[in-house]
Amino acid sequence: MEGQRPNAEDELILSSLPRERGWAIPDLYLFQEFWCPSILIKEVNIFQKQFQAKDSDIFVASFPKSGTTWLKAITFSIVNRQCLSSNDNHPLLTSNPHQLVPHVEFMYRGDVHCPTTEPRVFGTHTPFPSLPNSIIDQSNCYWKESMAKPNKVLFLKYEDLKEDANFEVKKIADFLGCPFTQEEENQEVIERIIKLCSFEKMKNSEVNKSGVIYQFLEKKYFFRKGETRDWINYFSPSMIEKLSKIIEENFGGSGLSFII
Repeated sequence: MEGQRPNAEDELILSSLPRERGWAIPDLYLFQEFWCPSILIKEVNIFQKQFQAKDSDIFVASFPKSGTTWLKAITFSIVNRQCLSSNDNHPLLTSNPHQLVPHVEFMYRGDVHCPTTEPRVFGTHTPFPSLPNSIIDQSNCYWKESMAKPNKVLFLKYEDLKEDANFEVKKIADFLGCPFTQEEENQEVIERIIKLCSFEKMKNSEVNKSGVIYQFLEKKYFFRKGETRDWINYFSPSMIEKLSKIIEENFGGSGLSFII
């Protein structure tokens, strides 16, 4: 896979940063205290300097491989359900969720379609401290802020979505300010959205079986197993112990619980 080659200025920045091997993407560099693909460092810099958030903006902020594709599909379907009369011609059947809800860091590239209608729906993997001030000022989103200001930040877990998708989809719609009406519930709109955005439906959709987005990332990499706790098949006992200690050190006493 090939992306845009870094220029001399980018190369100078990269040469000063710690580097690790990436997965399905170019090497990762420790940039602003988070691991960032080399081809994204320039975009993140521009994003930080130029992006102006609107109060109505919606950001699907997530860690890579934590259910981002699924949540983008659900969010897009909820926000746009009023103008979509049938699942037969739904945009998710002709476009990858990452094309419909683009990563905000890529919006300054000419090959990425950016939302023009409000609310604008974006995705991002950029950690909170590295987001533009306009977003930070609008959201104040740490985990504690999601409890203190639930109207601005909704904290979701992949495991909860898997366990009770109906409840979580309704919660997302309420948070976004577009709750489902009783008529919509009677018409099983929630169930239709869940089915449309299901892992099996999206993975088996022709539009997601081949092709590349963002000039370097194959669509097939967005769909792995769609299971919870699959990490246990890859972590050794010592790795699990180390991860448990890291979680306790960073989140102990926060009220945020993890299943290990």
